[in-house]
Amino acid sequence: MRSNGEGDREAVEGLVGSDPIIYQRAARMRRHLTPPEARLWRCLKGGNLHGVKFRRQHPIGPYILDFYCASAKLGIEVDGAAHGTPEQMAHDRRRTIWLETRGVTLLRYPALAIRDNLDGVLSGIRAAVTTR
Repeated sequence: MRSNGEGDREAVEGLVGSDPIIYQRAARMRRHLTPPEARLWRCLKGGNLHGVKFRRQHPIGPYILDFYCASAKLGIEVDGAAHGTPEQMAHDRRRTIWLETRGVTLLRYPALAIRDNLDGVLSGIRAAVTTR
């Protein structure tokens, strides 16, 4: 875990877990982004969106968010076809509730929206960052 002030604050707030398996899984996921995740990451990395820093495949508690902006406490999830199953939808609801009770706002975008309407997705993210 990082020792900078931001990481310490997140640990105190209960956002960063200490399970090494989660961190190993997140590292693997960072190396193997899906095509929609990779496309969105190119737009978010390096402060490309209003200078705001995003992390990819970032662990928070028992979950790994596709993208996370710590300064805005904003998570972004890219949902592929698997997110349409009843089991996955129930899991996504539990995850959203868990994150929201800890002050994290979660935006969900279908993978097809990133392919077909990237400008609209970036507008939504920009608006969320601005209001947070």
